[in-house]
Formats: sequence, structure tokens, C-alpha cells
Amino acid sequence: MKILYVASEVAPFSKTGGLGDVAGSLPVELAALGHEVKVVTPRYASIKDARLTPTGHHLELRFPFGIERGPILSLSPAPNLEILFLENEHFYGRGGIYGDAWGEFGDNHRRFAYLSIGALQAAQRLRFTPDIIHVNDWQTGLTPVALRSGYRGTALGQARSVLTIHNLAYQGQFGKHIMEDLGLPWGLFTAEHGLEFYDAVNFLKGGIQFADALTTVSPTYAKEIQSPEGGFSLDGLLRRRQGVFTGILNGIDVHEWNPETDTYLPAHYGAHDLTGKAACRRELLRRFGLREDTEAPVFAIISRLAWQKGVDLLLEVMPQALQADIRFIAVGSGEGHYEDGLRALQHHFPQQVRTFIGFDQELSHLVEAGADFFIMPSRYEPCGLNQMYSLRYGTVPIVRATGGLADTVEGGLDGDGILFEAFHPSALLAALRRAQALYAEPERLLAFRHRGMGRDFSWAASARKYERLFAPLLTEKPLLGG
Repeated sequence: MKILYVASEVAPFSKTGGLGDVAGSLPVELAALGHEVKVVTPRYASIKDARLTPTGHHLELRFPFGIERGPILSLSPAPNLEILFLENEHFYGRGGIYGDAWGEFGDNHRRFAYLSIGALQAAQRLRFTPDIIHVNDWQTGLTPVALRSGYRGTALGQARSVLTIHNLAYQGQFGKHIMEDLGLPWGLFTAEHGLEFYDAVNFLKGGIQFADALTTVSPTYAKEIQSPEGGFSLDGLLRRRQGVFTGILNGIDVHEWNPETDTYLPAHYGAHDLTGKAACRRELLRRFGLREDTEAPVFAIISRLAWQKGVDLLLEVMPQALQADIRFIAVGSGEGHYEDGLRALQHHFPQQVRTFIGFDQELSHLVEAGADFFIMPSRYEPCGLNQMYSLRYGTVPIVRATGGLADTVEGGLDGDGILFEAFHPSALLAALRRAQALYAEPERLLAFRHRGMGRDFSWAASARKYERLFAPLLTEKPLLGG
């Protein structure tokens, strides 16, 4: 089948989070299955890749605020796969993807309307008639709206649209004045079947209303966001569309994240021989200035330091947990008060705690390989990747049973990780103590590691699930509206 894949970020060219990882990996795997895939994404100022070549085609989109034009550039990194970059100096020739040091860009509704509608025009310009148009998050929410509202009766209008929600908390909400700014018909500004959301415009809601099928990045997260607690006021709409809504777990790049070949590690290892993991542990401790010969268990976290990630819960619990003989290594950056909290923890426990504020790719691989336990105490987690990296590297994850964490980590005596349910200090502290008890039983710890390292979290497995989702859509009539 022919697939048009639209995303605001695509790794390794642009990335702020998990969306970039997904958009960089899933299309590759779909192409490997034999499908013809074209990815459409902005050409941000930070994308300097010399391999980008002009297609000879240009966009010309007419909005009430003016006519926006720009060339379409191309890169074909794999068979059956072409990435189309929409160049527009006005919208994308600036620092930052969604904003800069002063906050989000004030014209993001225009910037991503250009992407959403431009992707459809790009397909027409290149005479590519997709069977499936797969869009992602609020930045491409207007694509299904435009497809059903402006392309009926055309070859492109026969395509089926699929929207993937990566994080429901981010919805693309703007004042209703943008209806006229973008030239959107006021007939679409309705609560029941349109873009209206508490007297504002909600791009993600539009995508949810108009897409033929909906997915999100894990089965448990799909259930959670259909509840008032996790639905960010869109739960009612998602329940109404639950018949076409499914959760498909993200995969990971099993070539980059492979302890048997990882070029960032001082020693390689696999489930059959974990000797190299001990060498990685020693190097991790040495790198952070902790005693390399310690027998104490090493706990670690690599995280965006944000409310969602449960960093406040971790900071509340760690002083008590550190009364035991453990080591704790934290890598991450984000909200200043969390960064300060980790620095204070290191100050009070200088022989046990080390903190690196920032992100370092090599260091993140070393932490995953060298730690004994990896902590993810998230309030909510649509999918999560680090717990899958940890399992693959024989590092036992300690996670809150939410979203993709609950779908990927198996608890219990014969599991591969440690789960806790309640978002409460006592629940996390109990989980940390269970980890210490597990560490004291080397044979049981080894069994946990072996089970985790045997799991298949490849993108190939996830791509086959998307393929099975797409196939029935091709025999159905497209929606006539929201």
C-alpha cells in the first residue's frame, strides 16, 4: 500500500521527544515490509543535511493572512522510503521547533497549518496518491480535517486517515480568531463535530473528530485517556470513537540499543554472558566519581525533569532510601526546582549520589548498561522508552504501573521488573526495598535479567500491528465528516 506519513519532527533530523523517535523508525519498518512510504516534515533551520535535494516542486498555499510558498526537498534513506522536507524560511527558518527561550512561537497555528495542508498538496504535486495518510499529534491535526472538508471528489480524498496520539496533554489550543486567520469555515467551529473546545480551537480535537482511525502509543494509555482522570477533557470524545481507537506499543531501535554491539560501551555483553555488564558498571561508577569496587546496588534515572515524570515523588523518597547502602545516579534536565533538588540530594549524600544536569548520548547508554536498577516513577507515561532499553540491557526497571510502563514491564516473582501502583511515597519506597531484596539474591536477579533481555520490543513487531490496522481501512468508505 502507499502511505503518506506526516509528522512535525523526524529523528535524526529533528527531535524534542518520543514523537521524533517514532517518526524516524516506524516509516522505515513499514517500507521494509514492502509498502511505499513518503514522510512529510518541516525543514527546520537546524537541518543542515547536505543530502537533501530539490524535487523541482513547490508549495503555494493561500491563507487569508497571505500566500505562503516554499520548495519541497527530498531524501531517500532506504528502499521504498522518501522523506519530503517542506522548506519555508518564514515559518521554519528560525531557532527552535515549537518555540525558543521566550516561549512558544505565537504563529504556531500558521506554521503547522502549513505542514498539515502542505502535506496534502505535496502529495498532489508529486503525483503520489496514498491509500493511508498517517498523521501524528496536534501539529498535524488539521490534515484529516482538510482531507474530508476540501478534498472530496479528488483521488486524494479516497485515502483513509489515521491519527496517532503521542501525548494527549498537548492539544494545540488557540483562540477562535484563528478560524478567520486560516480561512477555516465557521461551520467547523462546533463542539459536537468540529474544532470548538471551550470557545477556542483545538487542533488535536479536530484530528480526533475527522480521522478514520485513531491510535495511541500503548494499550494501557488508550484506556487511561478515555477516563476523566487521564483524558484532559477529551475523554468523552475518545469514548465516543472507541470503536476505531486502539493502542499500539511503540518499538525501540534494536540496532542502536544493543549491548552486544553498542559502540558507547567499554565492554559488550548479552543474555548468554553478562560479564561485560560488570565492566560497564565499574566504568559508570568511575565516570561519576564513585567507588568502583562497591557491592551496593546502583539505581539510576535518565529523565526529562518534569511533573509528568514523577521527579517530585523521587526526591521525596530518596533521602529515606539512601539510609540503606545504595548508590543513585541521575541524568536529566528540565524544570529548575527539580534540577536544584537533585543537586541538593548529591550535596547531602556525597558518597552515594551523583547528578549530571543535561543530556549526553554516550552517558545515557553507559547508565543503561552499568546500572542495576532503573527508576521511572511517572504520574502518567503514554509509552516510555527507557524501560525497554533497560530490559534489553539487563537492568531491572522499577516503574509505576501506568501507560506503556504497565504494558512492557512484567512484575511478580517470575517477572522482569518491579511495579508499584499508587503514586505515593510509601509505594515507591516499598518498590525500592523490593529491588534491594532482589539484589541480595543473585540467582533470582539473573533470572529477571534473562527474562527482560529475551523480550522483543523491535519496531518490526510494532510495524506489523500498524499494517494489520491499515488493511481493513482500505475496504471501508471514508468518513464524510467528523
